[in-house]
Amino acid sequence: MAVVREFTLPDLGEGLTGAEIVRWLVQVGDVVAVDQPVVEVETAKAMVDVPCPYGGVVTARYGEEGAEVPVGAPLITVAVPEGSGDGSGPPVPESALDGASGNVLVGYGTAGPAARRRRVRPSPGPLRELPTAAPGGPLPETAAAPAAPVRETTAGSAGPVRETVVAPAGPLPVISPLVRRLAREHDVDLRRLRGSGPEGLILRADVERAVAGTAPAPMAPAPASAAPGPVAPAPASASAAPAPEGERVPLRGVRGAVADKLTRSRREIPDATCWVDADATELLAARAAMNAGGGPKVSVLALLARICTAALARFPELNATVDMAGREIVRLPDVHLGFAAQTDRGLVVPVVRDAHTRTVEGLSEEIARLTEAARTGTLAPAQLTGSTFTLNNYGVFGVDGSTPIINHPEAAMLGVGRISPKPWVHQGELAVRQVVQLSFTFDHRVCDGGTAGGFLRFVADCVEGPMVLLRRL
Repeated sequence: MAVVREFTLPDLGEGLTGAEIVRWLVQVGDVVAVDQPVVEVETAKAMVDVPCPYGGVVTARYGEEGAEVPVGAPLITVAVPEGSGDGSGPPVPESALDGASGNVLVGYGTAGPAARRRRVRPSPGPLRELPTAAPGGPLPETAAAPAAPVRETTAGSAGPVRETVVAPAGPLPVISPLVRRLAREHDVDLRRLRGSGPEGLILRADVERAVAGTAPAPMAPAPASAAPGPVAPAPASASAAPAPEGERVPLRGVRGAVADKLTRSRREIPDATCWVDADATELLAARAAMNAGGGPKVSVLALLARICTAALARFPELNATVDMAGREIVRLPDVHLGFAAQTDRGLVVPVVRDAHTRTVEGLSEEIARLTEAARTGTLAPAQLTGSTFTLNNYGVFGVDGSTPIINHPEAAMLGVGRISPKPWVHQGELAVRQVVQLSFTFDHRVCDGGTAGGFLRFVADCVEGPMVLLRRL
């Protein structure tokens, strides 16, 4: 005998509400051990392998590669043998006979399925369809939650069967408080939305489509005197403008998270930018001298990171965040330095923890380690959050200047352009020097232009004369 257990997408922490299935690592019928990775997913933070806390035979999989799966939705079902088994069926390792392992999944644990955020679903099994109402009759009690508006049948069906449901009178099945807040901000009535998630769960994408005016026809409320039964969908407006043609690229995963954060930064932070050109010839000479001495190589980005930590020690009001609810500026004691890294999946910002306590060599090693992990997609979500100040080296793209967007909820960001030979007045004479443009974007609620200018001037002085740093070592 075996017990069929359902493994749902666990709570990945860091405010993540779902993930995209990138690649299945098991097939139906495969034998899996406890904590064996079964699927590779991409969250808004990173690519992660999801281990299953049950051992046994995979009896069903839910979701195709490329599909969005909300937290709490089923991933697979596993037939777990009772005891040591009766010898029938495929052999199962002894380690696969235990239940939830409690081992760590990207820092958040796999101690069992995530706590239900809505009503308890029927007993698990490979087929997960909700019961439907008989023609002209009421819905059974087990189908009180809204069903998905479209259901496709594969056995003995000539095509998709479309259903419409009455807007629920009880609690709404919404995936997270973020979705409710987004609906409030844009005056979207959640009771008139069709959820595209499992069992009609309303996802963030549903609200965004409603805001953009591309949501499916809303659910019509049932008239008080009408007999229970299906309600016809509202007809589309004859005057609605046709959707623009062209390729549509979904904003999801890392790219979607970046879009949300940058949009919020522009909406909430009154930013200003100042910039200055600096002669980086001496900085490059100092780096060459360091690397000539042997040992691990020091990068230019590590030198700039060390300059930033020294500047933040001099101007601590820029290592801060703004709490508008409490109408307070929160100055942070530790510097967790984020740096922008371009990957195949979009822009990410790995974080060097306690950067103010590290040497130039230590910063260089940590930046190199995090950069490689970002490129291979192995960064954990915790390594992509919690930065207090960001360094953006857009010079690697061969550009001189930019006006960075602050990495919300930080208060400032330093941008660094390419270092290139240019004519420069040096010691009263025209010479060819290695020049870099530095741009500094800051939250004007945190400081005024004097503080921002002082920070940027100190950074430029350290770039032009690295010996200035010796005063603060």
